Amino acid sequence: MTAVRNIVVLTGAGVSAESGIPVFRTAGDGSLGWDTGKTVYRIEDVCTPRALAADAALVHRFYDQRRAALADVVPNAAHVALARLDREWDGGLLIVTQNVDDLHERAGTRRLLHMHGALRSALCAACGARQPWDDALPPGAICAACGAAALRPDIVFFGEMPYDMERIETALAEADLFVSVGTSGAVYPAAGFVQLADAHGADTLELNLDRSAGSGYFARTRLGPAATLVPAWVEAMLAGTGG
Repeated sequence: MTAVRNIVVLTGAGVSAESGIPVFRTAGDGSLGWDTGKTVYRIEDVCTPRALAADAALVHRFYDQRRAALADVVPNAAHVALARLDREWDGGLLIVTQNVDDLHERAGTRRLLHMHGALRSALCAACGARQPWDDALPPGAICAACGAAALRPDIVFFGEMPYDMERIETALAEADLFVSVGTSGAVYPAAGFVQLADAHGADTLELNLDRSAGSGYFARTRLGPAATLVPAWVEAMLAGTGG
C-alpha cells in the first residue's frame, strides 16, 4: 500500500449508538422506523418532504424530541479518537458524518461535514439560510435572515440532496484511504462512497459492529464496537504502523 496522506472517514449511526442515540430499525414488514425506546416513528411520517407538508407539527415535534435528547448523551471513545485524529494528523482529513447529533463537535472534531444536516440548526425554507437552534422549533418560526415564517429542522429528508456533495466527492477522489465507521451501507449516496474512493485508487477499510450491505466493496473489514475499533485504528495511524 502506498503511503497514506489524505484520509476520508464516513461515520454512521453505529458510532453514536454507543452513546445512547437511537437508530433506525427495520420493522417486520421491511419498513424503516426511528426507535426512541418508547415509540417507533415511520420514516414516511417524519423524515420526508411530504411528511413535512402533511403534518408539520408532528415532524417538528419529532425533531424537537431528538434535539432535547442530546442533553442526555455524551461523546464516546470513538468520537474522542476521531477528534484526536483531527488534531494530530498532519495530512488531509475530512470526517463526513451521516449523523445529525453534535457528538463529533463536542468531542473536538473540526474537519467535519454533516451531510444529512444537524439537529441544533434550523433551515429557512424561504431563503435557505441556516441558524443555530437549541430549543423547540415550532412550525412558523421566524427566519432571522429574511423574516419569513418558514423555519424547519435543518435535516436532509429522504428524497432531498445531501449537503456538500461536491466537496465530499473531491475529497474521495484525492483520498489515499477511505474508512467507514458504523454505517449500514444501505443508504445512498453515502453507500457508494467506497466504490468512488476505490475507483480513484484509495485503500478502503470498514469498521463496523456487523458486516454491512456494502462490506463486499471494502478491501478490509474489522468487526466490533466502534468505541473499541476506532481508538485502536487511530492509534495505529498516528504511530505510523498502518491502519
